[in-house]
Amino acid sequence: MAINCLSLPATPTFPLPSRSFSTVIRSSLTGQSQSPSLAAKRHLLRLIADQDRGIKTQSDPQKLSQIIDAIDSLAAIGRGAVTTDKSLSATWRMLWTTEKEQLFIIKNAPIFGTSAGDVLQVIDVNQKTLNNVITFPPDGVFFVRSEIQVASVQRVNFQFTSAVLRGKGWEFPLPPFGQGWFESLYIDDEIRVVKDIRQDYLIVKRAPYSWKE
Repeated sequence: MAINCLSLPATPTFPLPSRSFSTVIRSSLTGQSQSPSLAAKRHLLRLIADQDRGIKTQSDPQKLSQIIDAIDSLAAIGRGAVTTDKSLSATWRMLWTTEKEQLFIIKNAPIFGTSAGDVLQVIDVNQKTLNNVITFPPDGVFFVRSEIQVASVQRVNFQFTSAVLRGKGWEFPLPPFGQGWFESLYIDDEIRVVKDIRQDYLIVKRAPYSWKE
């Protein structure tokens, strides 16, 4: 889902995150028995494991084509399944995306004296809320609040309502704008594969924690 590109003011200096995203993805490939859907998921996770959340894919059209083909395979498996029920409610950690705004912030965070940590989607279907979150460990965070409405078995409409850039002991509100939709093409107890109104793709994994404002 797109986060509109905003000029960020200087933020406090934070240490580099220690979490390796390729390690996170590789951990998803172990300890599972083989099946057609599992094979398709493993193939997709292998393709994105070394792509630095999508930054490297931006300059590799062949890899992008391979990843989209793998997404299409999983989407075919998930076609017709309900992906907008309570299983959608979670803190989701981004593994890979084609969304230029998010990748711009991740890539250029060092300009502001920091480094991007986890990038999250925090969804609550019952409360009809969505937070798009980019963390800057240990104390920084940029998040955009949205209201959501389930539109179909796989589509959710959203509208941005507010945005905040927050550091230790300070907070700076930002004016968000925009609305759209996203479709969860595939979901299981581990990952979710998403396509949105701008034909961008997003692959997320259930985080081992719940993000709270």
